[in-house]
Amino acid sequence: MGEKGTVCVTGAAGYVGSWLVKCLLEHGYTVKATNETIKPAINGVLNILKSCLKSSSVRRVIYTSSAGAVALDGQQKPVYDENCWSDVDFCKTKKMVGWMYFVSKTLAEKAGFKFAEKNNIEFVSIIPTLVNGPFIMPTLPPSMLTALALITRNAPHYPALNPIQFNHVDDLCQAHIFLFEHPEAKGRYICSSHDITLPNLSTILREKYPEYDIPTEFEGVTEFSEIIKFPSKKLVELGFEFKYSLEDMFDGAIHSCIEKGLLPLETKKDEAV
Repeated sequence: MGEKGTVCVTGAAGYVGSWLVKCLLEHGYTVKATNETIKPAINGVLNILKSCLKSSSVRRVIYTSSAGAVALDGQQKPVYDENCWSDVDFCKTKKMVGWMYFVSKTLAEKAGFKFAEKNNIEFVSIIPTLVNGPFIMPTLPPSMLTALALITRNAPHYPALNPIQFNHVDDLCQAHIFLFEHPEAKGRYICSSHDITLPNLSTILREKYPEYDIPTEFEGVTEFSEIIKFPSKKLVELGFEFKYSLEDMFDGAIHSCIEKGLLPLETKKDEAV
């Protein structure tokens, strides 16, 4: 226990944070965890980095960014990579759902890189797409509202799945540790394993989970979008391997929901004879 050293995890009570603590302990690290979630504002990130400057033991910072800091620029592309940044002015003008979060994440990540470069801190950002899979926390993680929207028939979230990119929470947390342990890792790394359209996702879920009433028509969606890719080429070329399938993600998520009483065993009613 703790042979590899000590790692500090902020937001350890959250979905990704709690799973990351679990993974770090399994890897032999000692974990110092804080339940406080660092707000995705510039000052929150800079305060963390300033604390790192005062510490002689901190050697690397892995910052969890968001696909929302990459893809919101007003010009939908078929492929996004680590060179893409969301347009803050566009987000402020469009005011889409979650726009303040996306603006904060974008500005905070840029500020983090600038401060780290100036002060010679190893700062690496990981950019996850929608996180899916099992969870430790007792309540439904925010990302599950979208990930499970077709199963729970949460119509306001249907447009967010048109199309969507997923990664398994365990793959994401293992990627955090992987980047932490590889000193050659530099800059930004997209972490995403599956790209899928809304109709295809609906088809897969209906076939996999016939006990749930998965919709075939989607309120709020007037036109289906083609796949938008967030390739993890840079991460994979460094040597990281994704382990989980799309089915693994939903199996884990649904099992956790049922176990915690957040989802019934079935929602599909028997058809009248």
